[in-house]
Order: sequence, then C-alpha cells, then structure tokens
Amino acid sequence: MMKSFRFGITMVTPADGVAWRARCRRAEELGYDVIQVPDHLGMVAPFPALIAAAEATERPRVGTFVLNAAFWNPALLAREIATADALTGGRLEIGLGTGYVKEEHDRAGLEFLPPGRRVDRLRSTVDEIERLLAHDGHAPRPVQRPRPPLLLGGNGDRVLRLAAERADVVGFTGARTGDGGLGVLTAGEMDERVAAYRGFAARRAEPAELNLLLQVVAVTDDRQAAVESLLPLVPTLGAEDVLELPVLAVGTVRQIADQLRARRERYGFSYLTVLDPSMEAFGQVIRELRGT
Repeated sequence: MMKSFRFGITMVTPADGVAWRARCRRAEELGYDVIQVPDHLGMVAPFPALIAAAEATERPRVGTFVLNAAFWNPALLAREIATADALTGGRLEIGLGTGYVKEEHDRAGLEFLPPGRRVDRLRSTVDEIERLLAHDGHAPRPVQRPRPPLLLGGNGDRVLRLAAERADVVGFTGARTGDGGLGVLTAGEMDERVAAYRGFAARRAEPAELNLLLQVVAVTDDRQAAVESLLPLVPTLGAEDVLELPVLAVGTVRQIADQLRARRERYGFSYLTVLDPSMEAFGQVIRELRGT
C-alpha cells in the first residue's frame, strides 16, 4: 500500500531571527509538513534553528536533513536531540548521514575518512544515541520514546543496509560522489538503488517511509526550454533522459504533480523534500497533490 504524501522544506538560506521565523510561518501556510535544516558550514546551526522554527509555527514537525555524523560526539548529540525534542514538544525528527564534503571537514579540523570508515562512524553513532536515549536514566529525556523518528540518508549498499535495519525513514540521495565530483543518478540507476534497499529491508515488519530531495523545481509552461537550460549540467544525457531524472520536477503544476505521483508508484517516494528557494513554487504543487 502506498503511503500518503508528506512534504519537507530544507532551509539552506541563512537569515536573522525575524526573517527566519517569517519564512517558517510561510512554509506552514503553504502546507509543508516538516521544516528541515542541513548540517553544512556556512549555513545555520541545526538545533537552535529548529527550535526557533517550532516556536514560530504550530503544525509542522522539524528535522535535521541531515546531520554529518563526523561533526558530532554521540553523547553530546544525544543531549542535543533530547533537549530539542523536549523544547519542540515532541516534534523533532533526526536525519543522519556520513558527510561527503571534504572541504568542510578540513575547515573544521576533522579528518575526512574513507567512505567505508564514514559508514562505520555513522553506524556507531546510531548505536550510541539509541542506547543513550532509550536509557531511563538519561537526562534530559526526549518526549518521543525511545527516540525521535530516525532518517538515514545515502545511496550506497552499506548505508541502505543500515537504514533497512534501523531507520524509520530512508532518504535517497539522487547524486553520487566520485573523482569527478557530484554526479546525478538516472532513473534507471535509482530503480537499482531502490531495489537494493528493498532487498535489504525484505524482513522488516513495518515498511519505512522513502524520502527524496528534489534538487530542481521549475514550474513553467515551457517544459522544453526549462530542460534545455539544464542540459549543460548533465552533458551526457539527452532532454528526455533529463526529464526522467528523479531529482528534477519540471513543468506545469499539474505536470509536476502527475510526475510525482508516477514516481511514488515507481519508486515508493512519498516523502518529498525541496530546498527553500523553491518553497513558493512547490507550494502550488502541494495544493495540487492534496486537491486543495
């Protein structure tokens, strides 16, 4: 059975307190279900920003999207999670990933580990925060027991296997890293990654929610022109292949809504996240998908 749509907005644009709260209230008005904050240098600190978001709004949940496990001592992270969950009235969701930007590790004076060791670090962080937060003697205590919902983000086999074992939400990344920098997953490659996850998760009693970050949202009557403007970014793909990229949503409001329904059918992506520059445009799509 397909899950109902849920929509997240990731706030990547720093702002002062007044502008931040206003933007969060606008996200609530537009129908977003989760206000999210990433964990990158040069952007706002996740936990204070999420507490401010919760204070400015009533309905949306708040979440990290996603914390870089290498930036956090697990015991200190457990304290942050429990405090933020208490101060937001149990509206917190936790997203965790391995981290992938070497330059940020360098700036922070942290060793940038090889991929396998970054996954080991992620697993040990999940183990420790779950152990700490589930303990009756842990102070402070989160409102949500034994812990807030957990999203694990990535697309490699080891991360997907860990997500199949432990996560309430699996955040699929539509990009891959390599010697040439970031690349984008084609529709066929995403099919393969989702199939791999489903294999790892075959014995789960309760299916996880599947999330995807839409990197580009373009509401337009001239779909062809919008796609052609993106071709230089993916020079190995033709226009039709670009239209099929899972991380793109291009066309009229109705075309995008139909596209996202089809992707939910094909991949299972019911929890969709966009970046805050697309907040207003995608708000129209939310209304279409909810029939309001």
